[in-house]
Parts: sequence; C-alpha cells; structure tokens
Amino acid sequence: MAAAAMRIRMVRGAHPLPFLFLLLVAAPGTRASGYETCPEVKPDMLNVHLVSHTHDDVGWLKTVDQYYYGVYNGVQHAGVEYILDSVISGLQAEPSRRFVYVEMAFFSRWWHRQTNATQQAVRELVHQGRLEFANGGWVMNDEAAAHYGAIVDQMTLGLRFLQDTFGDDGRPRVAWHIDPFGHSREQASLFAQMGFDGFFLGRIDYQDKAERLKHQEMELLWRGSASLKPPTTDLFTGVLPNNYNPPKDLCWDVLCADKPIVEDPQSPEYNAKELVHYFLSLANAQHRYYRTSHTVMTMGSDFQYENANMWFKNLDKLIRLVNAEQAKGSRVHVLYSTPACYLWELNKANLTWLVKEDDFFPYADGPHQFWTGYFSSRPALKRYERVSYNFLQVCKQLEALAGPAANVGPYGLGDSAPLDEAVAVLQHHDAITGTSRQHVAEDYARQLAAGTGPCQVLLSNALARLSGSKEAFSMCPDLNISVCALSQNSTRFQVTIYNPLGRKVDRMVRLPVSEGSFLVKDPKGDTVPSDVLQLPQAVGDTPRPELLFSASVPALGFSTYSVARVSSRNPQARTPQPIPKKTASVALVIQNEHIRATFNPETGLLMQIENIEQKLVLPVSQSFFWYNASTGDKSSSQASGAYIFRTSELKPLPVSRWAQTRLLKSALVQEVHQKFSAWCSQVVRLYPGQRHLELEWTVGPIPTGDNWGKEVISRFDTPLDTKGYFYTDSNGREILTRRRNYRPTWNLNQTEPVAGNYYPVSSRIYITDGEKQLTVLTDRSQGGSSLQDGSLELMVHRKLLHDDSRGVGEALLEEGSGSRVRGRHLVLLDAVDEAAAGHRLQAEKEILAPQLVLAPGGGVPYHPGAAQLTEFSGLRKELPPSVHLLTLARWGPDRLLIRLEHQFALGEDSGRNLSAPVTLNLQEMFTTFTIAHLQETTLAANQPRDSASRLKWIPDTGPVPNPTVAALDPAAITLQPMEIRTFVALVRWKEDAWAHGQASS
Repeated sequence: MAAAAMRIRMVRGAHPLPFLFLLLVAAPGTRASGYETCPEVKPDMLNVHLVSHTHDDVGWLKTVDQYYYGVYNGVQHAGVEYILDSVISGLQAEPSRRFVYVEMAFFSRWWHRQTNATQQAVRELVHQGRLEFANGGWVMNDEAAAHYGAIVDQMTLGLRFLQDTFGDDGRPRVAWHIDPFGHSREQASLFAQMGFDGFFLGRIDYQDKAERLKHQEMELLWRGSASLKPPTTDLFTGVLPNNYNPPKDLCWDVLCADKPIVEDPQSPEYNAKELVHYFLSLANAQHRYYRTSHTVMTMGSDFQYENANMWFKNLDKLIRLVNAEQAKGSRVHVLYSTPACYLWELNKANLTWLVKEDDFFPYADGPHQFWTGYFSSRPALKRYERVSYNFLQVCKQLEALAGPAANVGPYGLGDSAPLDEAVAVLQHHDAITGTSRQHVAEDYARQLAAGTGPCQVLLSNALARLSGSKEAFSMCPDLNISVCALSQNSTRFQVTIYNPLGRKVDRMVRLPVSEGSFLVKDPKGDTVPSDVLQLPQAVGDTPRPELLFSASVPALGFSTYSVARVSSRNPQARTPQPIPKKTASVALVIQNEHIRATFNPETGLLMQIENIEQKLVLPVSQSFFWYNASTGDKSSSQASGAYIFRTSELKPLPVSRWAQTRLLKSALVQEVHQKFSAWCSQVVRLYPGQRHLELEWTVGPIPTGDNWGKEVISRFDTPLDTKGYFYTDSNGREILTRRRNYRPTWNLNQTEPVAGNYYPVSSRIYITDGEKQLTVLTDRSQGGSSLQDGSLELMVHRKLLHDDSRGVGEALLEEGSGSRVRGRHLVLLDAVDEAAAGHRLQAEKEILAPQLVLAPGGGVPYHPGAAQLTEFSGLRKELPPSVHLLTLARWGPDRLLIRLEHQFALGEDSGRNLSAPVTLNLQEMFTTFTIAHLQETTLAANQPRDSASRLKWIPDTGPVPNPTVAALDPAAITLQPMEIRTFVALVRWKEDAWAHGQASS
C-alpha cells in the first residue's frame, strides 16, 4: 500500500528447492556477495544513493495471482512477472545498474518458470551484487496484527528459498519494511536475531517524523528487547526520507506522469539543466536532515518497473549529468546503490547513534488520521489466520515426529508446504490487517483452505503411523458453530486429541452430538465424567445437544477417547435456564475452586471477579458498546475505514444497558448466557480447574440501517487506580508500557483522544494498580486501549459505510461469512507478582491449542503386528514451564528444524523462578528419533550461529560487549529469558521404539 504523498496507486500513495544443508556454506567456487560488491563512493562529497526498487503487494486491490499475471489491469495496472522480466533485461543492458527486490512469494514463482539460461544470468547478477534482495521474507509482513511465530515462519520460508537458490550471495543484509503501518519493537528484535545488519522504514507518525527531521534523528539504534543483553537485539534503523517513493517530479515509470529527461538543447522539451539543478538542491536539502555524507533516494514505488527501461534510461542520464557538474565545483556524487550499500557507508562513518527502546505505534499520517482501525478490521479473517497457524504447527510437528511416513502413507501424499506458504501470505501487510478489497480477503481465505487439505492427509498418515492404527480420520473445522457431521450422526466414535505444547494439557472437549446419553472412556478404558448440554437456539428451533468431557493429553502427543451413545433419551441433559429480571435479588454467581464471578441481578452484567486462592476481589463491569464511525467533520474530512479508526463522538453507546440471562450449571461447567441484542450475545463460562474467566462473544451482523457505521467494543470497567498506564504485548512476546495521550520520544499533540490511544493487541492487554492486575487474553489480533483509569477495552468487530481514502476504494462492509463473528476473551485477576505466570502460560495454550481428530473407530493395524496406542508423547519428559517449543519441523530428508524459546521476560518470576535461565538436554528430549548431529543457526536458520556476524554500531548509552558464542553442547542447551535458540538436527527415526511401555492395556 503506497504512501499517501504519491497517489501512484489510484488514490494512495512451487515449493522451495530441496535444502542441501552442508553446514550452510555456499557452493564451491562462489564467494559471498556482501558489502565488497558495493559501488565506490567519494568520501569528500555528498553521496546520493539511488535505490531502484518495486513494492509488490502480495494481494491488495487484486489477488496474488491477479497481481502476478497482470490480470484486471483496469482495477490496477500491475503485473509482477513482467516487472521481473523487464528488470533483469535492464540490468543486463548496463553494468552500473542495480536493483532491489523483496517479496519471495512472487520471486520464487517467477524463478521456477525461467529457463536454465535465465536462471544462470540472474545468479550472476546476484553474485555481482547488482540484483540485491532486501528483507527476503515470503512477504513484507505486517507488524501490528501478526504473531511472532508466524513472522518467524514466513521469514524463514523466504530466506530458505534464497539460501537454496543463491547460497550466501542471496542472503539479505538489510530488513526493508517500507509500507507497514507502524512498527513493533518485537519485529526489530526478531530481525536482529535473524542476523540483519540494519532495518529501513517508510512510515512513521507525522509528528515523530517532524521531530526527527528537526534533530537529525532519522537514523538510530533500536533496542528490540528489554530482556536480551545488548547488542543481541540492537538494530540500526533508518527512516527513509520519502516513505518509499521517488522525489517529486522524478518518477519515470509508465505509471507516472513526470517528464523524462530531455538532453537535446534544440528540443522545445529540453529540461536537463533545470532537472539537474533541481536534483542538486533536493539532495542538499535532504542532506540537512541526516548526519553523514550519504543520503538515500528510493527510485520506484508500487508495482513499478514493468517497463524498466524507462526508469533505468532516465536514471542513467541523471547520474551522468549530475556527476558532470563536479567539474564545475559541485560536491554531489550520485550513484546506483542498494539499501545494503547505503547501510555499509553509514556504518563506516563510525558515529554514535541514539538508542530507541519503545516502538512506532500508533501511526498517523496527519491530524485526525490514526491508522488504528486495521488492528481490528476483518476479525473473521484474523481468527482464520490464527487457527491456520495453529494447525500448521500441529502438521509440522507430526511430520517431524513420524518422519517420511507422514508424507507418503495410506491416506496419500501429505505435505505441509502449501499451508506453510498460505499462512506466510496471510502475514502480508494488506492481508492479516484486513485492508484488502473484499474479493481479495476471500481469496486469502481460499488459500488457507486449499493449504489445509494436504496437511490433513499428512496428519492422517502421521497419526496412523504413531498410533499403529489406520482409522477414517476426519476434522471438524466448524466446531465454533457446533457443527460436526461425524459426532452428530454416529452412535460410536473416537476422539483423538493432539497437544502441540511441551507440557501436558487438560482440555474440556465439546462436541455436537445427537440426542441421548453417552459413555466416554479415556485411553486406558476408564469411564470419565461427561455431560450433555442443550444449547439454546432461536425461538422455534430444536435445542442443539453438546457432549462435554475433560481430556488429559500428554506433552507433544495425543490421547484417544472413545464415545458411545448408550441411550437415545437423556432426561439429565442440562439446558440454560432463563433468569428473570429481579430487583434487589440475590446476585447470580458462577464459580470453581479458583474463580468466582458475580453478576448484577438487575442488569445481568458481570459485576465482580474474585480470585479465591489469592483472596483478591475486584468489582468488574463488562459490557458491549459501539462507537459511531466518523464520516468527516469540521476538524477533518477524514472518515473511519479499513485502515483509519475515527469516532464521531468520544463516548461510545451501549449495545444495551442490560442483558437477558440464562444460567447453566453442571459438574463440568457453569455458564451465564447473556443476550444484549439480536446481534450481540455472550457466554461467560467457568470449567473446573480453570484459572481464568472465559467470555465467548458473538457479534454481528452489525446493523447499519440507521446509516451509522459502527465500531463494536467489549469494555471492562474497574475501580483500579491505573494513573493513565496500561500494557500490551508486542506480537505476542514482550510487554510494552502504554500511557494515555503520551509518546515516549516526543510531545504529542493529541487530535483523536480515542483512536490516538489505541494500540495493537496480538495476544493480551492488562491494567494494574501495582497490587492487582486484570489481564485479558485475546484469540486474535485486536485494537485495545484504556481510555480512563481502571478501564480496558478491545474492539471486536467493525462495519463501516465509507472508505477512508487510503486507496482500497471500498467501504469495510464485511458482508457474507465475515459479518457474524465469534471469539473469546480470557480474563485473569492476579496479584501483580503472580500475574506473568498466568498470562504467559495461558497465552501459549491459546496460540497452540489441541487439535481434535475424529474417527468412527474399528481401524485396522498400520502393519501386521503393530502395537496400537491410545496415548503417545513425542517427549521423554515434559518441558519446564518457562520453555516453549516454538518450532519442530522437517528440514530435508533426514533433518529437522528445532526452535526452543524461553517464554518469560526478566522480572516475571511469579515466585516460581520462571525468569531464571533454564538448561535442557536436547540429545535426550524426543522419543521418535535420535539426533546424530546438531548445528545452531541464527533465528531464520540461514546462517550458522558460530560464524554469523553483524555490523557493529556505537550506541549513545555506552559501550556494549562483543557477543560471544559458547561451544555447542547438545546435552546442555541454556536459554536466557526471552531467548530463542534455533537448531538444524541430523536425525534418525526409530522403528516404533516409542511404543514400548505406551501401548494401551
């Protein structure tokens, strides 16, 4: 999505090749294309680095395929395959030319369609440093709505393609996020851990940018973590001068209308002298805002260079004519360059750089123009992406645990790659953000659905291999709306629950069933308690029964439970009972051994939460409200839209001041069903043993018959004295402090008291008075804030009737399947020093939830004599609570990729020593394979850690130590707080060795 300043885009501005690991070195006879291939500069002059580039959105106004093939150019003229064809020809025509490319989703597709001769020519251009890859991820990911695990995966996918294809020549040195709408600190931390030397941004807040220009602070050192010791996550960061577009009047693309350079003085169109003088004044003016004798100009924009000759021919002229002025005393030298070569010169300047420790959220491109709506736009797609990421990790883990049998087995060819690529595409900054056109959002969902199929085959192959039994496995993707054909139509079936976490999980299983009573047995054949609940339906509809039972699933493993209907009638089925509205009646209460929730008998609203163990009581009122979306006013014509959040009033309106309530209590669950309106309802739920209150909300279709767009929030009001502070996660990892109407690095002129205080909430938000902490966990990315002390709100849905003039050209109507959304908020009340353990461990359970797989039962042995298991664990023993298995995936025929993460930050001990370093024996960790050789790599697995080095920078906070890498001992892998360590393991799979001692009796 282009910068608003340019308006170039209408209004606004095959699988990877097999990875031959070979200790991650380039093929013999090649040399690393690094900074030594950079062009010569003139130390005594101002050097202007021209960066020829194209910004190719992986979906926005058109689908990914429409952009690649150049379909529907009437919507937007863009064809990526022609851009790459043209650029390669242009580079071959003149040896001084250079170009930078970013999006591997497009480049890999183009690459696999080229002849051997073209591929060899491209390899040579990369080797010479003239075709440079920046960033190198599958996409240029969003930084607000994307979860860190998905960011790491999509970067790994793209960088692996480059490593496979070009060796170290193709490794990007520079991260390049020129279009995302705000920048997270965690993104900087991840990029630093991936080995990047620098990071260039396009968009920062207009007030922030003005201050940085004034103080020559457009380039800085960003400290990405408060837990990891510098310089581990220190990353040089530069803000580009013109977002990512060319300077005014210097755009020479078929999509632009600027005049080309005419050198013939006899021509009436002659303009060379004028343009040269204009360029010199521009370069000198820009130089005033930067600290070195180098400055950069981005020469390209959205989907440019389809006729690369136009750009290159004019740039050739510009370089020649401007440099000719040196003979007349000019001190400006202009050259074709790349982001890495520009960075290299900044590093050689040996300056001390300002350190930044906060982030770049929220982003505004002018007064009243806060890009905080996309934190919540298209909530159904945001949830579908999160569910797909969850399933992808399950798929990858089973592929690793079962080995080759997962890919070729009784159910066909299983493959995790299509879903890996689809989830990677969803991280694009116009995908997960919900800022594409409607038909493009539907195509993103189509890609996720298409990728799921081969993963389901893989899962079936793997489960059959690991359990020793071939069953007719089936998934139930519509459980969120209580639909599952197998469980509803069968009198007997089995439920296999796979747990992707490194610790045992107790999970309440809920399945829609037919009428009757049921017997549920655990993996050992013992009967487990179960209930049938009759879910309330619309008036006149038959109640829908759901079977409920508690399952226990071992670490990185599965448990199989059997279900049998024993009677077609069930007089004990529980139905939620209506609670009449009473005045001064006894309060309504649900509770378990840990939590007690009290509801106001007059309004039906939650009014108090009690943590019984910690003896904490907090009045909490929760309800739903909606902001009337702005359509523009006297202050600004800015309307609320897919990107922009802007309210017409500061105070939201209640959906209802009271709720119709029903109460359901059984031995296995207690629920209060609240109906606020025809389009807004909620179930407040407690299971035995649960340490949080679950709020399952259903919102939509949002009515707009009154011609008012609506932004719907769930708000929690408490008497906590929070002094203007609240806390949000950064991409699901570290926690950042937020303060109302405040920015840490400049004096804010607040023009939107609501939208200007919204921040991205990837997984959690909390408020505290220093003693008690109220935390809300989300099941998808949402926008959130605390707009008054003691209050906390999350935006759950939005429907808008106007476009926000950022190029999408379409109101966010969310018609069709995305109009009605169901989700969950998990509410935790803790003493401050206990809170981190609660929200850290529960958030891990949410992002990697157990996977349910159903089968009719009665399967046949996987092979004659195979032990049939009803319980299995891929780990010899559980991981400590502070350790998260972030990645377990195949990395070649006999190799696995393993990432282990310390999921607690410094100071989050919670009285259980959870922030202490932890040491693991990786050699003895897994049950289905042995590790023959282990190599540690950088975070994206494209460099050996012991030989990886980054450029060194001098922070203004004082000297930092040189990082050292200790010798690798697979039997003693130590993780520091918030550290992620990545390994490639050469493995040998065992032949059913894990079965010993685990077969069902």
